[in-house]
Amino acid sequence: MGSLDENELVRMVQDFIESESPSPVSSASSKCHALNHRTQYFILQDILRSETAVESEFLKLILKHLRDRRDSENTTSLRKWLVTKLKMDGLVASLCQTSWITSLGCPAGEYEYVDIIAEDENGNPTKLIVDIDFRSQFELARPTQTYKELTDTLPAIFVGTEIKLCNIISLVCSAAKQSLRERGLHVPPWRTTSYMESKWLSGRHEVPASAGFGRNNSMEAKGGVHGFSKWVPPNPMVKPKKRDLGSGGSCPVNSLT
Repeated sequence: MGSLDENELVRMVQDFIESESPSPVSSASSKCHALNHRTQYFILQDILRSETAVESEFLKLILKHLRDRRDSENTTSLRKWLVTKLKMDGLVASLCQTSWITSLGCPAGEYEYVDIIAEDENGNPTKLIVDIDFRSQFELARPTQTYKELTDTLPAIFVGTEIKLCNIISLVCSAAKQSLRERGLHVPPWRTTSYMESKWLSGRHEVPASAGFGRNNSMEAKGGVHGFSKWVPPNPMVKPKKRDLGSGGSCPVNSLT
């Protein structure tokens, strides 16, 4: 299934959820719900299977490193440790912290993840988001069985582009809204699409490496590893402008919500 078909299917599912109304025939409504859940599940599987060779390579490397720290808690120190290991491999990795202000329907918050700057299969520079606690970000207190089945397929560790991340967020947040409705619950603001996007796509800054964990010089000496060219980071004194995600349109692709 191509990317255009994938995006179109995501929009179709969301349009169905937004427009659905109680049906006087319960059996027909039940069949619609079952069809909708199955469609969401298969679209998510298609998104997750569209893993590039670069994403697959980095995921294997990250899993290899984390196996050595299996007993460690998922904390800032663990992420810093992972960044240090990736730099020792000659990669351009950094620990990123995002923060955003309160806007319409989106309360203020902050988050933390790792990113890697590399080259894709066409030799173009690309940023890959690495989240070592990805699946738990979509948990609900009282999920329906179908929603739990959907989120159980999410990877515990995410490695991918912003486009892939946006597609996953859009689809799973729509499913979360449907799950909460079926439980007779309101959608909390921290489970909306705009809030979830803010975690990875709002104003970010790099966390400086701790003492002794400086940038690995082998990158400059070898010109990179795994076929990736050297990437020069921006001036650390220039902070990127924050993006207000409360009004939507934050994805690097057309909004899917």
